Amino acid sequence: MTPDAIVTRLRAAGVVFAEEEAALLAEAAAGTALDDLVERRAAGEPLEPLLGWAAFDGLRVPVDPHVFVPRRRTELLAREAAARVRPGSTVLDLCCGTGAVGLAVATRVPGVELHAADVEPAAVENARRTLAPVGGEVSLGDLFAALPDRLRHRFDVIAVNAPYVPSDRIADMPREAREFEPRIALDGGGDGLDVHRRVAAEVREWLAPGGAVLIETGRTQAAWTALLLEQAGLSAAVESDDEVDGTVAIGVLPG
Repeated sequence: MTPDAIVTRLRAAGVVFAEEEAALLAEAAAGTALDDLVERRAAGEPLEPLLGWAAFDGLRVPVDPHVFVPRRRTELLAREAAARVRPGSTVLDLCCGTGAVGLAVATRVPGVELHAADVEPAAVENARRTLAPVGGEVSLGDLFAALPDRLRHRFDVIAVNAPYVPSDRIADMPREAREFEPRIALDGGGDGLDVHRRVAAEVREWLAPGGAVLIETGRTQAAWTALLLEQAGLSAAVESDDEVDGTVAIGVLPG
């Protein structure tokens, strides 16, 4: 398939950035393997697993099939988390998916003690590969239950990219998410805040004095996520970035 034919095929399938994606696919494969990638992309598969990576905070993060693809909006979560750590800080990437947030933090601030956890076995395997170069320890399990007790009251920063899409809005999401990403990584319950409630209820047991938890949330949900953190005894604030369309609720445990 020629470069022009690839662009034409992708455009016909409704791919918005057909030229850019064609170039990336051509970088990833050649010959019949490239033809296969083009047809799979045209059939609706997400670009990043086809390439094997996603661009995130200036990095190429490994992305396996059927693992939640890191979004650009989550770069705000990574930046805000990195701004609160220094070498030697203990950091948790909770609901880590590919491990993109942990990798970004450890790249921005070398020397952190990095931990990550996710309930999805495929995500844990992906994150282990992502975080191996920065010495990250990745655990499988449901939120804090994945972690050993020795980490209680030790985290200086906990970055959380938990699902926050209300259940009845999943059907409105792009097909790439609905059909190719695990629902558990998308579905936040009736109002989108079910997992945020669980994190807020347990987080004090895992934060060091003066430590911060940062939770990615939606613009319309941010005040409620912040209120959950306040009700847990943390001082809370909300940060937003219009450029990446990101919103993060931040709770700080008194020192």
